[in-house]
Parts: sequence; structure tokens; C-alpha cells
Amino acid sequence: MYSTLSILIPAYNEQTTIFHIMEKIEAVVLPYGMGKELIVVDDASYDNTPQEVERFRHVYPDTPLQYVRHEKNSGKGRAIRTAIGCATGDVMIVQDADLEYNPTDMVSLLQYMVEQDAKVVYGSRFLNKRNSHSYMSFYWGGRIVSAITNCLYGQHLTDEPTCYKMFDASLLKSIPLTCEGFEFCPEVTAKIAKLGYVIPEIPIEYSPRSIEEGKKISWRDGLQAIYTLVKYRFKK
Repeated sequence: MYSTLSILIPAYNEQTTIFHIMEKIEAVVLPYGMGKELIVVDDASYDNTPQEVERFRHVYPDTPLQYVRHEKNSGKGRAIRTAIGCATGDVMIVQDADLEYNPTDMVSLLQYMVEQDAKVVYGSRFLNKRNSHSYMSFYWGGRIVSAITNCLYGQHLTDEPTCYKMFDASLLKSIPLTCEGFEFCPEVTAKIAKLGYVIPEIPIEYSPRSIEEGKKISWRDGLQAIYTLVKYRFKK
């Protein structure tokens, strides 16, 4: 049975949302009496992200929180790798520092992992028909990346690029990741699939934000994801 969930929060210029998403995480009661730790890796933000994290620490002093700052902006993948190295929990999940994902879904993901004795589970935005999507380009980009993943790796995913990827900590720490940017998702998916895991999914909520609101991913990251999937499929 798992005892602690490590919530990995890469952040870059998220002063308007990071306190609120951390507060939402704080409010979640995990199943099985599990505890949680928050690990914020600030990827050299130049706004008030550090002050907002410190404000959370002041308001919730009993919440286990690690804050690490990169002196140079290095990308989301590097921030996640830093967070993995700092984590002490026995199960991990990535949480974006915006408000697109609902932390209450962590409960369902954990329940699935425990009840199904799974080592990994993804939360799918597409399996929840009530969700909307901000741009059709992102919708179809996610669908195409998922289809390519399925063809290359024998998976049955509907939402490979989802942020909500939950892992057994020992499995995730055993994977030699090299990602720097948004290619964390295809790299970790490819390497888990090559270990022989079929990745299950469950529905999650999704409230997309616009580019004007701070969405950072672009069509170039979709091309990078496809390249990454192909590269690791044929790499020894």
C-alpha cells in the first residue's frame, strides 16, 4: 500500500495561478490515509511565482513543501526531472501550475493504482465527454499524438499528452529521462511502453486556458512529441 503522494509542480511565470492550484491540492483528502508532499520547481520565473509559493507556505505551514529554483530557464522536462530527484513519496504525479486540471481527480487515479495493482495510470481528458477544448488544433494534435503512440507502441491511449500521469515512484525513478522541454510526455510514455507496460486511462476533468491566459505549448511541441516517439521506438 502506498503511503505518500509526491506532487511534482513545474512552474514558469505562474504568479496568477500557482497559489490557487496549490490550495486546491491542499484541500484534497487522499484515500487510504495517504499523505502528500508538494515539490515546486521554479524554472527561473521572473514574475512573483516565488512570492506566491512562499505565501502558500505561510498560510499552510504544516503542508510538506519543497521549493527548488532553477537559476536558468531550462524547460518543463528539466523541471520535472529535478522534481523527481527531490521526491520522497512512493507514488508520483505531475501537476501543472495552472488551473486546467482538477486535483480531486488524483483520488480516482490513486484508487485505480491500488485496486488494480497498477504501476502507472493516465488521466484522459477525452474520456470525459463533458470537457471542452480551447483550440481545435490542440484537440486534434492530442488525438494525432495518441494515435501515433498507439501505432508505434501497441497502446490504446486516447490522451497521451495528458498532464495527469501517475506513476509508482520506483518505476519512474528507474527510467533514464533526458527531456528538457515538453517532450517529457512522449519520452516517459515511450520508455514505459518499451518496458512492456500497457498504460490504462481513466476520465478526468479539464478546464483549458487560452494562450492569452498563459498557455505555453504550441504546434512545434506537437512535432517534437512525434519526433520523440519515433526516435525512442527505434532506439536501442
